[in-house]
Amino acid sequence: MARVRPGEAANPAPPTVQRIRVRFAKRGRLRFLSHRDIARAFERAVRRAGVPVSHSHGFSPHPRLSWIGAAPTGAASEAEYMEIGLTREVDPAQLADALDRALPSGLDVLEAVLATPPALADRIDAVRWAIELPGVAEAELRAAVDALLAEESVVIERVTPSGRKQIDVRKALVRATVLTASNGPGLATATAAVAGCAILTAVVRQTTPAVRPDDVLGALDVVAGLTPPVPARATRMAQGLLDDSGELADPFGTGRVTAQV
Repeated sequence: MARVRPGEAANPAPPTVQRIRVRFAKRGRLRFLSHRDIARAFERAVRRAGVPVSHSHGFSPHPRLSWIGAAPTGAASEAEYMEIGLTREVDPAQLADALDRALPSGLDVLEAVLATPPALADRIDAVRWAIELPGVAEAELRAAVDALLAEESVVIERVTPSGRKQIDVRKALVRATVLTASNGPGLATATAAVAGCAILTAVVRQTTPAVRPDDVLGALDVVAGLTPPVPARATRMAQGLLDDSGELADPFGTGRVTAQV
């Protein structure tokens, strides 16, 4: 085996000449995939599609795929983001289409754009969730949300691999709106179509640890005793930077490329 000289990379790989940012959806039963499962699916799709992805150096090179704030297991999403490093320039539209065809149905590539400064992580500081609550009436949910918004601080406890964490849900919650299936945010799921299913849309700031849909529901239980009779279904609808009105700016901005799904 050849000796690696000081200052040299072991098993050097071709340099990265282009970076493309991708927005994709996690839908249907694939919402139960873990982040690692999704990463493996994309690694296989990149190989299957013949994408000229760049790799790390060393004796066990890995494709240069970076991820931004993966949605929790069990939650669907219309706004998952990743960045791909490439060894040659590729048209973003062609990359989006090739990846979408190589991925299983339910992992759907929606948009692709050339990466430009600032970093993608610097373009996201909040998330908008839509949470379907079958068996919960709109009036009941509205009363619970009003009670939560009236508080300055609502702390819930979450058990994590590193121990118990105290999370102030109210401080992270920017806005919350109650809807029904008839005027909901276009989720079009069988659950939302059930009579008596209220929908909560919540915009939350990114915190450490991040406030998740289960945490918001836990806060509603604390302030109003609201417990859905069946499991809720959460969908991440958007990520981005908060503006003064509490809306989220698209992290891709202008010049986006949309894949056919």
